[in-house]
Amino acid sequence: MKFLHPEFFYFMLPPFLIFFALILTQKESVGSYFSDEVMAKLRVATKGMTLKARNALFFLAGLFMIVALAEPVIVDGKIDVEQKSADILLGLDISNSMLANDLYPSRLELAKKKAVEFIRLLKQDRVGVIAFAKGSYLVSPLSFDKEAVAFLLQNLDTSSITEQGTDFMALLETVKRSSVHSKQKYLLLFTDGGDKQDFSKEIEYAKNNGITVFVLGMATKRGAPIKMPDGSFMKYHGKIVITKLNEHIADLAVGSGGVFIKVTNSDRDIKKMYEEMSHVIAQKTFRKKSIEKHIPLFYLPLGAAMLLVLIALASMTKRTTVHVPSMFLLASLLFFGVGEAKAGMLDFLDIKEAKEAYTKQEYKEAAKRFETYAKNSQKPHAYFDAGDAYYKAGNYKKALQMYKKVHTKDATLMAHTFHNRGNAYAKLGQYKKAIEAYEDALKLKEDKETRENLEAVKKLMKKKKKQKQQQKSKNNKQNKKQNKKQKQQQNKQQNSQKNKQNKQRNKQNENSQNSKGTGQKKHQNKSENRKMKKNEQRKSQQHKKEKEKLQKLSDKQKQDKKSKKNGSMPKIEHKEHKMSEQEEKKWLKELNMDTRTFMYTIKPAKSKRYEDDNEKPW
Repeated sequence: MKFLHPEFFYFMLPPFLIFFALILTQKESVGSYFSDEVMAKLRVATKGMTLKARNALFFLAGLFMIVALAEPVIVDGKIDVEQKSADILLGLDISNSMLANDLYPSRLELAKKKAVEFIRLLKQDRVGVIAFAKGSYLVSPLSFDKEAVAFLLQNLDTSSITEQGTDFMALLETVKRSSVHSKQKYLLLFTDGGDKQDFSKEIEYAKNNGITVFVLGMATKRGAPIKMPDGSFMKYHGKIVITKLNEHIADLAVGSGGVFIKVTNSDRDIKKMYEEMSHVIAQKTFRKKSIEKHIPLFYLPLGAAMLLVLIALASMTKRTTVHVPSMFLLASLLFFGVGEAKAGMLDFLDIKEAKEAYTKQEYKEAAKRFETYAKNSQKPHAYFDAGDAYYKAGNYKKALQMYKKVHTKDATLMAHTFHNRGNAYAKLGQYKKAIEAYEDALKLKEDKETRENLEAVKKLMKKKKKQKQQQKSKNNKQNKKQNKKQKQQQNKQQNSQKNKQNKQRNKQNENSQNSKGTGQKKHQNKSENRKMKKNEQRKSQQHKKEKEKLQKLSDKQKQDKKSKKNGSMPKIEHKEHKMSEQEEKKWLKELNMDTRTFMYTIKPAKSKRYEDDNEKPW
């Protein structure tokens, strides 16, 4: 057995002994006013523990607490651990072309943000920063202090170098000088590519000196003008300069064995770059260390100290009899409350293991550890850490549950909580709630990242609305076409069914007619032929009669003309008209056709002399 922190014996044990020595030598405050005889009469007789015995118990309890703080352990073997790391240099282009605002808020500001995100992704690697334009200089050497490197990087701007332009050869020379001891060097560039088209010299230099270049293109194909600090745009020969992405910079990355990736509004480009670099980078062993495995024993002296304190406090009563329920309560606390007390005392182990799991990217295990600690302690920071672990593990719903339990007066912590809640809502596609969370965070504290995320989510909302409208219009058109096709198909089916029914009926009629026999058909054909012949004979007879009537009328008119010339009146002849048998049959048929009957009264005509010879009395 050994003590992990023996310094507690050196610094706490001497003052503790002095303190108790003063307590034991000091008299009671009442004893200074009364004599010993009077004090003996004033004291009440009791069978309880004396003052010296109680002080002795408190003294032993204090000693056990100091022993627990020294952390006694039992050594349970050793583990050899190798720490591996790689050296990565970040090259930030700070030329004037990086002031273009085709990327929000500008190319340079977005490049610094992407570089900080990349530094956060690094686990055990050393990182450094080089700023370059026409010349280059080392901003931060290779270091494990990532927060300090990120701070130096965020303070860079275009005024850090007076001579403007973009010289990649000078940058590569600075990379060679900055990491002399490492054979293989890795450089990640955040640049728009400058205006150079041939990178053959830079590629040869990188290969000869073992430099692998990775490039994140910080510009767009459309380009943008360069806005100067006074608000005007940069001009060349009186014309506004438009700077665009130089895609020839990809030759430098590919030729040296690296990767070229264009920038995006999300963090996918940085994550993709980190994945590609992790495949290419060969980590070297930085240091080796053997770690002892320990079995902790601190809870044994701590439990003994708590027991002694309870006994000392329970003996302070002046009653002559011991109350049984109080002793039972004390025993129950000792035997049944040990588990909870032990769990509370071991909370720091959960925090330690949770942090170790978080650094190893075992986010699920870390989230569970943080959550158990948060439930025991009910601290807002613990819930915040649990939410971050669940967020990294991809369980955004559980992360939101943890973030909602964070309640504190600390404005910065609440602002970060609302920011992370907005990120979780955005990952789940709940953009309205994400916007509300970002706005709540900005009310508490103004932050660039929160403002950028808010604008990005609003743009996504607009895009999704447009897509939904387009999909609705497409769906309506498709539904109309489908309805037309369905109606046409239904009409075709109905017509086909009707045709089938008609065909069936015709077949049935034909079959029924065929069943009656062919004799009836022949009889009907003969009767129809007879009727046709009779009708033709009647028509011919009527035509002859009409001709005869016309001839008679023409003859009478001739006679009347002759009589007028002679001065004599025409004679009126009354002839009885006799009907033939066929005319009678025809007349009877016409009478039978008309079912109505009418009565006519014919008055006798008055005798009158006609002046006109053409008129005839009827």
